[in-house]
Amino acid sequence: MVEALQELGGAGSVLDVSKVVWRRHRAELESSDRLLYTWQYDLRWAATKLRREGRLAENARNEPWALID
Repeated sequence: MVEALQELGGAGSVLDVSKVVWRRHRAELESSDRLLYTWQYDLRWAATKLRREGRLAENARNEPWALID
C-alpha cells in the first residue's frame, strides 16, 4: 500500500491505490485462494494500521489516502 501511494505521488483514492496494487500483484493475488477474495479488505485494514502508526493521514470517507512525510 505504501508503495502504491508513493507511485501515486503520496496520495490517492482507494480506487487508484487498488488499481496500482492489482497491477503490481495480480498474479500473486489470483494464485492465492484466500487473497483473491480478501485483498481489498486487507488493504483497508492496512490503511487503519498505518493511521494508528502515524504514517497515513486521517481522512473523511471520500477523501484520498495520503502518506505523512
